[in-house]
Amino acid sequence: MSIIQKLIDAQNNQDLKAYNEVVSKDYVWVKHSTGEEIPRDELSKWLISPDAPKTENARIIYENNEIGVAHFFVSFKDGSRQAVLAVYNIKDGKIIRSETGATNITKK
Repeated sequence: MSIIQKLIDAQNNQDLKAYNEVVSKDYVWVKHSTGEEIPRDELSKWLISPDAPKTENARIIYENNEIGVAHFFVSFKDGSRQAVLAVYNIKDGKIIRSETGATNITKK
């Protein structure tokens, strides 16, 4: 199974152990809109919280042992939704960095 798919599954299942198995301790998520870098521990707390966004229709566009690209939709507790394009940097079998670009879409 791909590393990106393992990440998606861990997030959907709110499985912190599985999440930490694919994400490096040095991992950062870069929010494209602000340039803000969020470290693994901060992000993981949000992803396993009751406020975690729900990932839908995830599609891995490309992945090798250095980079992965995925597209998915996220739904938030307030009803807002986004289409997200994510790029993942991979090193030694773990995700070390990701950067996302998101577009707001109409609420359901």
